[in-house]
Amino acid sequence: MKQILPALFTVGAVMVLVGAAVYITGWPAAPYVYTVGAILVALAQINERPRVQNPVIRRLRFQQILGALLLVVAGALMLLTRGNEWIVCLTIAAIFELYTSIRIPQEVEKEWKK
Repeated sequence: MKQILPALFTVGAVMVLVGAAVYITGWPAAPYVYTVGAILVALAQINERPRVQNPVIRRLRFQQILGALLLVVAGALMLLTRGNEWIVCLTIAAIFELYTSIRIPQEVEKEWKK
């Protein structure tokens, strides 16, 4: 299981990147590639267990999972709407994911130093 989650996350992240980048070309399968990748990323992040039970880390994990779910919502918007509303959702999800990817390791390091 320890090796499956990082692989799942990596494959999903590549699919999200490819799906979002190729969407502009009008390739019909791009939204599907993006959505499947977003689901893989969300599954990997939801199933990852935090090593410490710090309230700050719990809050950050909630934000990380919220960002992953917003990636899936962006995929649904990409499939169901023909406008660019999905880009707003993707931007918010990316901000959540970027912020938590920086802050969670900092908080874990602080907790381990105690």
